[in-house]
Amino acid sequence: MMKIVDGPGFVPGDLLAQINSPADLKKLSKEQLTQLSNELRQFIIDLVSVKGGHFGASLGVVELTVALHYVFNTPYDQLVWDVGHQAYGHKILTGRRDVFHTNRKYKGISGFPKRSESNYDTFGVGHSSTSIGAALGMAVASRYLKIKDKQHIAVIGDGSMTAGMAFEAMNHAGVENANLLVVLNDNCMSIDPNVGALKEYLTDITTSHTYNKAKDKIWDLLGKISKFGPNAQEIASKIENAVKTSLLKQSNLFESLKFRYFGPVDGHDVQRLATVLADIKDIPGPKILHVLTKKGKGYKFAEQGNETLWHAPGVFNKETGEIIKVTPKNPQPPKYQDVFGHTIVELAEKNLKIMGITPAMPSGSSLNIMMKAMPDRAVDVGIAEQHAVTFSAGLATQGLLPFCNIYSSFMQRAYDQVVHDVALQKLKVVFCLDRGGLAGADGPTHHGAFDIAYFRCIPNMIVSAPMNEEELRNLMYTAQLDETQGPFSIRYPRGNGVMVDWKTPFKKLEIGKGRKIKDGKDVAILSIGHPGNLVTEAITKLESENISVAHYDMRFAKPIDEEMLHEVFSKFKKVITVEDGCIMGGMGSAVLEFMADNNYSAQVVRLGIPDNFIEHGEQSELYTECGFSPEEIAKATKEILTETSKKKKAI
Repeated sequence: MMKIVDGPGFVPGDLLAQINSPADLKKLSKEQLTQLSNELRQFIIDLVSVKGGHFGASLGVVELTVALHYVFNTPYDQLVWDVGHQAYGHKILTGRRDVFHTNRKYKGISGFPKRSESNYDTFGVGHSSTSIGAALGMAVASRYLKIKDKQHIAVIGDGSMTAGMAFEAMNHAGVENANLLVVLNDNCMSIDPNVGALKEYLTDITTSHTYNKAKDKIWDLLGKISKFGPNAQEIASKIENAVKTSLLKQSNLFESLKFRYFGPVDGHDVQRLATVLADIKDIPGPKILHVLTKKGKGYKFAEQGNETLWHAPGVFNKETGEIIKVTPKNPQPPKYQDVFGHTIVELAEKNLKIMGITPAMPSGSSLNIMMKAMPDRAVDVGIAEQHAVTFSAGLATQGLLPFCNIYSSFMQRAYDQVVHDVALQKLKVVFCLDRGGLAGADGPTHHGAFDIAYFRCIPNMIVSAPMNEEELRNLMYTAQLDETQGPFSIRYPRGNGVMVDWKTPFKKLEIGKGRKIKDGKDVAILSIGHPGNLVTEAITKLESENISVAHYDMRFAKPIDEEMLHEVFSKFKKVITVEDGCIMGGMGSAVLEFMADNNYSAQVVRLGIPDNFIEHGEQSELYTECGFSPEEIAKATKEILTETSKKKKAI
């Protein structure tokens, strides 16, 4: 009997309704895997079209997911998914089918594999290129513990394979000779089309007709290997190596790292995949299986249309492929990322030294606007944040002015390069940190909680955040004026700003100077960045209750506006700081440091992201949870004033 999940429309097919764990999957015949794959794909389409989430990547690995759980003994065998955009099928097959409608929703299941959520999620992911290193660690641990029958499988995309971490892990794996299988999911895409020499190399493999004919014979040989008797493995290895050496010299890339290379194989032939995985499962040592897939496979609009769009399209009409967006009656403010994208082009038209750099996120960061307008001045370096920073430093040494655009949470991966290659040498690199603060449904792997704190402690670094689109433009304009200034960071959040008419004339801002937005007498609220708009909403509510609040927009966490802080602490004994970043070490900490250094005495309440990892949900829900939504700011203000009243009454 089919089971309805979360209301009409989410109905698993006959076979999928029977699968509550991989143990149920193993009861099926190999021939039934095709039907199950079709049902799993349709279930993902049904759910994501209504609930939203990552789409194309999970559709592309449906057959691979089914085959992996069919052949391997998960969760005993360790299956590690890289990034996790493609793990929806994995979650549905491992006991989370009936709660999958809560995916990425507040208090629901995570959109990424998460160890605390399921034993089948062997490693928490959200950032790319970690799978091989993690699986290798598991394999070496098994060897040390003398566990010989456990398998360790890393599923990694060709986009993630471009990152240095993946190569570092493969280099290590080759000398460990541990029981490791790397499944290379090759679809020529990450979020945007892949770039670089590895992409061309993989294309050479997949388009080599001579090799593909020969490799079919090798697979037939390996499938019948038992006929060769006790020397079967040695004979098969010699034949395979001879064919590869003579017909495809390029395969040496993997084999020079001492990986046994198998493939390429059709990633959408589930029965063949199951056979291949079973054939190579017990071959010892590091192995790589090259699987060819297509993002969005099985949904014609995703296959035929913009693959970047269908990575995470939001809600859509599954019958027509129309992306469903609520069109407001009035004009809406743009996304901060689009303001960045248009502004950098505007600046670059006048300043010929400006270059744009991004690590594989041209559409996510809107640098694609510059790539289209000035293709010779905007560079996608692939999933390689460390390289993006050092590459930018190299450009800066030659007098160019790189705007290095990276998500805040991804910048964490390049911290040493920021310190050693940029700040230490006082090179002028402008870091534009997208997704600063709480990123929403992507959750803790993508929240930009730490950048104010981790940049504020670096010498020579300027740390800023705009309250609105106009401020973002002016900070970008200011950052490119003084080439001797050193590194300059500008962080802004995911989502829309607050200004419809945002394209205002550029204005130079004084570095380290904030602005007083509103005067008041009861309490001072100091904000930095977009949360200043939440403060403005809170003040409107408070004024209706006859509470007088002064509001200061700090603009800079470093250098901090000491003149303005002298004014604040000379006038107010009650101060609240608000930021969309970690409380520990953030802007509020800078205010406390100033207060202590200058012997001021005041009660300071810091609002921001507390000292724990915040789960996923809508940004407004997370603002409330963290205590700096407009309502929570107003509540904190009244509480700090109530404490004063209580003390007066006690006296």
